[in-house]
Amino acid sequence: MIAIIVVLVIAASAIGYLISKRGGTSGGTEITTASGLKYIDTVTGTGPSPQIGQTVSVNYTGTLVNGTVFDSSAKQGKPYQFRIGTGAVIKGWDEGLMTMKVGGKRKLTIPASLGYKDQRNGMIPPNSTLLFDVELLDVK
Repeated sequence: MIAIIVVLVIAASAIGYLISKRGGTSGGTEITTASGLKYIDTVTGTGPSPQIGQTVSVNYTGTLVNGTVFDSSAKQGKPYQFRIGTGAVIKGWDEGLMTMKVGGKRKLTIPASLGYKDQRNGMIPPNSTLLFDVELLDVK
């Protein structure tokens, strides 16, 4: 019985290692940055990380804490592109995407201070925490 448990533990460890090395699903540990941004990598990318001024291409879905979807690249019918680190998007996106690698998927929890602060933006109420599922597709 102990031998079977040992074999299962070794097999599970080996599978986890292979998945992480191939850019597959990672266990996802939540990281909180000094600014208050929280993120969990659900897939670790294997490509390059973006540098300030580069154009990134992402798929994303944005939701409020109550589950209301307020925006999605799928709704637009194509990935969203912008120049990172230039103020083209909310601060939480710039910070949250800078440490990703192409091919990665990440869940971002963006506090209001890194989002729209005390301003309403469409269906986003003032002082809202924003939740995003993002996938970094390309960096140019």
